[in-house]
Amino acid sequence: MRLDEKMLPVLAEEVRAVIIDTVKKNGGHLGSSLGVVELTIAMLRKFDPFNDRIIFDVGHQSYPYKILTDRFDQFHTLRLKDGISGFPRRSESPCDHFNTGHSSTSISAALGFAKARDLLGENRHIIAFIGDASLINGLAFEALNYIHETKTKLIIILNDNRHSISNRVGGFSTILARLSANTTYRRIKNAIRKYAGVRFSKPLERIRDHIKNLVKPSNMFDALDINYWGPFDGHDIKNTEEILELAKNYDRPVLLHFNTVKGKGLPEAEADPTKYHQLSPSGQAKSRTWSEAASHIAEELALNDPRIVCFTAAMVTGVKLEKFASQFPDRFFDVGIAESHMLTMAAGLAAGGVRPWVFIYSTFLQRAMDQLMHDIALQNLPVVIMVDRAGLAGSDGDTHQGLLDIPWGRAVPNLEIYAPCDEDSLREAMMIASKRNGPTLIRYPRGKIPDKNISVSSPDLESGIVKIYDGTQWALLGHGASVQTMIETRKLAEREGVALPAVYDAKRIKPLDMKALDEILTSYKTLAVLEENYMPGGLGEGVAAIIAERNSGVKLLRFGVPDVCVKHATQSEQRELYGLTPENIIRTLLQS
Repeated sequence: MRLDEKMLPVLAEEVRAVIIDTVKKNGGHLGSSLGVVELTIAMLRKFDPFNDRIIFDVGHQSYPYKILTDRFDQFHTLRLKDGISGFPRRSESPCDHFNTGHSSTSISAALGFAKARDLLGENRHIIAFIGDASLINGLAFEALNYIHETKTKLIIILNDNRHSISNRVGGFSTILARLSANTTYRRIKNAIRKYAGVRFSKPLERIRDHIKNLVKPSNMFDALDINYWGPFDGHDIKNTEEILELAKNYDRPVLLHFNTVKGKGLPEAEADPTKYHQLSPSGQAKSRTWSEAASHIAEELALNDPRIVCFTAAMVTGVKLEKFASQFPDRFFDVGIAESHMLTMAAGLAAGGVRPWVFIYSTFLQRAMDQLMHDIALQNLPVVIMVDRAGLAGSDGDTHQGLLDIPWGRAVPNLEIYAPCDEDSLREAMMIASKRNGPTLIRYPRGKIPDKNISVSSPDLESGIVKIYDGTQWALLGHGASVQTMIETRKLAEREGVALPAVYDAKRIKPLDMKALDEILTSYKTLAVLEENYMPGGLGEGVAAIIAERNSGVKLLRFGVPDVCVKHATQSEQRELYGLTPENIIRTLLQS
């Protein structure tokens, strides 16, 4: 049943209410989804989500789409274990056609769908739904540049909630869209081409282009041979439907530019869209985080070393660099969603005598591993990579887990890798990095930093592995968040009457502290290695190779994330799922 137009504003209010209520309870991306409610309603009234292919960029703005397709009854499970994902997932619904989570993939993927449609002779519309922040990214630019070569029809919906591309030009935008999509205009143009040749069709196109140039500024899309329509009011459902209908009947690639208000419908989100971009679940304790501690130490180091500069890729709030940015405005660079560019620019600064510190989520570092290897490590440049959200990252799901920085980083020459477990060891690692003449990677987990330091300080700052507790028969070796798990395992062993394990903190993962490791391998019958990263390529695999090479009689137990895509759940639920708990460690020891 098609809803009466008069009821559409009521529907929009109801969708916003469901989003606000759910996100406040479960956490999630709020502002972007609130801003595209009317745009999504209009889109679903003009396109068939089961037949047409709607590709969301990132997926921050996909909540209204989920509610209005086939997941209203499940929406209360958003981001919960075994519930629906916070991002589009093909396995979740036939209306989700491409998995997303990282930005700027939509146009490339949509071009693939469009060419598949052409090759298979299918009849369907392909829509890439992208935000203005995601558009300013190398991958998106590469796709835009290639559209002309594909000679295929594609609809790009640009959700601009920052008015970053051009000024509003009122009713002329709609007039121009009507002109471009007008069937009579296109029939005349095609007839002239067919019977009189291209030479006589050109004046008709010049008349249209002359009108466009009079009423709107030129833009990069026209230069790329992509017809640009807009900007339009993305909250005007009736006009949006008209524009989408025109786009459906247009025979060339077209970009539809809609202005929206991020956080619309929630006054506090409209007033502070950055703060309300993403919310944590209600009831989650507010305490000092790893991000805050790392940025504070960077500020202290920068006060004493004018060569230190800091980088982030559109995550200044996420990595808590707001204070650094205000304190050192000339030494702070937010490059936008451009991780590859960021690392190579940092390499250039380092080669020029500056000391760059790059603050980046582990999951986003994946987008710049070539630059880390090719531009930084091969030249042995003093760039410090501060890897936030390393390890199991919780409810953001498979695209956002920080599990590859160690397996990949261990294979990169010249790179030293540190994994602090508390603020003291974080400070030690950052002090070492500030003095090194080569690249350093420091990884730290998501969430709260321990209130009390739990490891042992190294006066010379050189010990890569330190002993926290003595033990008999067996030892635990881990890093980062796993150190707390090892301490809890020792406590459980004491309660269960199991031999107390020694506990070792691997502060530096690469290069390994061979002197300390030799001591462990000659002192204990069993060694259990814990790590919050993929086990293939991890610390445990490195230790296993050393044991095999030396033909040591030590029994090795490895605990980490297996070769799987990690689904969304809380961090504690994920640790339970993959056996990173004291109970499983003790049970595995007793069964071995």
